Amino acid sequence: MIKTFFLWKSVRMMKQCIMAMKTFYCRMMSNLSFWFAVELSKSLSLLHSYQDEEKAFHCKIVCLIQLSRFQDALQAFQKQPKFAENMIFEKAYCQYRLNQTQEALKTVNSCANPSLKIKELTAQILYRLERYDDCFDVYRDIIKNTTDDYEDERETNLSAVVANMTIEGTNKQIPELREQTYELAYNAACRLIGRGQYLEAERKLKVAEKLCREVMEEDAVPEEDVEEELGIIRVQQAYCIQMQGREKEAQAIYTATLKRKPEDIGLVAIASNNSVAINKDQNIFDSKKKMKNATSDGLQHKLTSRQRKDVAFNQCLFAMYNNQVEHCNHLCEKLVKQHPEIASSIALVQATCLARDNKPTGATVILNSFAKSHPSTALEMKLASVHLLLSEGLLNEAVNILSTLNDEDKFKPGIVSALVTLYLAQNNRDTASQVLQQAVEWYRKNKVSSGDLSALWRQAADFHLRGGEPAVAARSLSELLKLNPDDKKTLAQLIIAYAQFDPSKAKALSKQLATSADLSPVTDVDTLEAANWMMGTKVIKKAVSKVEPSPGTPANELLQKKKKRRKRSGKLPKNYDPNCDPDPERWLPRHERSQFRKKKDRRNKDVGKGTQGATTNASDQYDITKMPSQQKSPPNQQNSPAPEGPRQHQRKVQHKKKKKGGKW
Repeated sequence: MIKTFFLWKSVRMMKQCIMAMKTFYCRMMSNLSFWFAVELSKSLSLLHSYQDEEKAFHCKIVCLIQLSRFQDALQAFQKQPKFAENMIFEKAYCQYRLNQTQEALKTVNSCANPSLKIKELTAQILYRLERYDDCFDVYRDIIKNTTDDYEDERETNLSAVVANMTIEGTNKQIPELREQTYELAYNAACRLIGRGQYLEAERKLKVAEKLCREVMEEDAVPEEDVEEELGIIRVQQAYCIQMQGREKEAQAIYTATLKRKPEDIGLVAIASNNSVAINKDQNIFDSKKKMKNATSDGLQHKLTSRQRKDVAFNQCLFAMYNNQVEHCNHLCEKLVKQHPEIASSIALVQATCLARDNKPTGATVILNSFAKSHPSTALEMKLASVHLLLSEGLLNEAVNILSTLNDEDKFKPGIVSALVTLYLAQNNRDTASQVLQQAVEWYRKNKVSSGDLSALWRQAADFHLRGGEPAVAARSLSELLKLNPDDKKTLAQLIIAYAQFDPSKAKALSKQLATSADLSPVTDVDTLEAANWMMGTKVIKKAVSKVEPSPGTPANELLQKKKKRRKRSGKLPKNYDPNCDPDPERWLPRHERSQFRKKKDRRNKDVGKGTQGATTNASDQYDITKMPSQQKSPPNQQNSPAPEGPRQHQRKVQHKKKKKGGKW
């Protein structure tokens, strides 16, 4: 009797559980947390009496998920692990929502025959783990083997995966996807950004913005939600504009987006970080506020690892611009532990921070120690230390670092040029010549072709020719001639070099030069020789203009060419007398002619004779104390006239007076 009772009660409770599940699925469509709370209480009361009821436990887990109580759901799985084998999807979903991504992947991989929903959850987990190649394979398998009403959503997720694969530089063959929705158009623009096609991406984002507004206006979405959705597209547009060099326009978009205070903290972080990157070492207070937004809590799962790395590196740069040496070193050490692949860039930041703090020696120590521990970046670090030393005027230390490089790096054209310049600045021409000579010999022995070496050979040849070393210059010119055998200029320079120490070889090479007939086949040598350049340009023009006519030229054209203009006789003055010679001073003004001077001398012959032999009257005439007093100037005239400038002789123009009532 007791057994029958319990059995009946168990069946009765099972019916109640089934009814609760039916009620749950009906209420789930309404998305009301109240009904889930009610169903959860029913499940809990049922499980309190019967703990082994799997349906009731499943109902409890689903209610907890709908109420976003994921931690309670996982604790329920820990208390009753026997139900977890049949509820892999629910357990993995709770772990995924709690950002326990690795545990969620282990849970879904434990399923031997995954269902469709488990495959889709697996794809989401792989996307969160940034394993885009594996995620792409899962989505492609789902889309190929599934036909339902969620094809657009899956294709959107696939396009997001493809965009990230393009940014990461994958080698997989990526299919072409549709762009009929604004999400697909946005992801297509992100794919173009990954390829560096910023102008095309900007155009695609404008299309996505237009489609987004049209769709949301049709669905009667509130304006606040529309602006929230459009903010993501606009910030991406600003990034494309910023990468094209239009920083002011991009900064305006970032500022307008941040003023709206969007709820998406990831969007706020990206806009703030990009704005700080535009400010650089300007607007420190504004950048400080925005950097706090870019490094706020909760961004660990909102941004990708690449984005978080960029934000952390910008934070180090911002501390460097603020001259916060200790804080910058602390941030750099923390970033190196998280991302050791960018250790060289962080070392440069630390060295620059010390250099800005007037500690160039400490900066060079950091760079040289990093170069020793990381041989792959030794050249970069040593060049950076040379730059710091040169900025401080320490030429000897910079030369010592460059001279200790290995031969492969030391004899690169740029470094050879720097060494020669530094040696010449130290008035050490012999060492500079040795560096060029060693570089020529090293390239000849190793037969290394690192780009275009023509500039190196030519500069070395010119340097040695000016220094009186034609043999060394000939080696450089011969290497340069091998690169371009048809270069006649190099051949001529080589002949000049050989002529100074090996005339026979110079004579043999001179046969390769072009003859005068090949250089100028049209030039008339006889005309050039007949022209005597010492006779002046007029004679040369007459000699050149004497060109014999061709036999086929018509007679009329010859007459027109020979026809000269008739000379007109010049006009003679009215008083012209052909028997008398003209006055040689006829072109001079009257007061400058000799006759006028004689009259002036006769009139003032006693002036300037001095006191010796002069009469009393003459001395009294020029004695200023015995002169009569001058009249005072009228009050309307200035006492000190302004100094006059240079004057010219001009004719006095006589104006006719106008008669009253008449004409001029």
